[in-house]
Amino acid sequence: MGLTRDAVFFDALAEHAQKSVTASELLLEMLDRLQDAPEIAKKIKEIEHEGDRITHRCLEALHKTWITPLDREEIHALITRLDDVLDCIEAASERIVLFEIERAMPEARQLAESVVTACVTMSAATSSLRDMKDRDRLLELCVEINRHENAADAHYRVALAALFKQGSDPLLVMKWRDIYDQLENATDRCEDVANIIEGVVLEHA
Repeated sequence: MGLTRDAVFFDALAEHAQKSVTASELLLEMLDRLQDAPEIAKKIKEIEHEGDRITHRCLEALHKTWITPLDREEIHALITRLDDVLDCIEAASERIVLFEIERAMPEARQLAESVVTACVTMSAATSSLRDMKDRDRLLELCVEINRHENAADAHYRVALAALFKQGSDPLLVMKWRDIYDQLENATDRCEDVANIIEGVVLEHA
């Protein structure tokens, strides 16, 4: 019974993290196929809704379960931050459509690639939580997520500099800055997940 009960939480966390991987890959694809942006954004929106359902199931189980595999606050924080990652990715895709972006900035693609790599590593770390025997690997994955977030910060600064240096149309600058902010926020939330996982590992492993 205990294993089944624990699986509810570990499955939810792993499944949610994988949704961010899929959504981030679709976002990167969107930047290469802007003519199909509305269709791709719709797919990302559907994934975001699936993430919301996973979050709801996890929180519902949290309220109904007396004994949990991790501290209740840790599970709540993890599923909430995972939801935030997916929300940021969906927000970026929505803005690309709403702003009618016709040409992707090269810097946008670099930043989106950082989001994908951060999400892939976050997914690996989240999936490994159910078996914390390999403590060192989990901690290394957390460090790697932090590296991806640092890389995203660097891409973000370069992207903003390029945007303002080009003397672009002020409206276009505002649009891209908003998109860049959402992409950078996504990697920040990945780092939040990594920090929580690191704390879990140090406490439990």
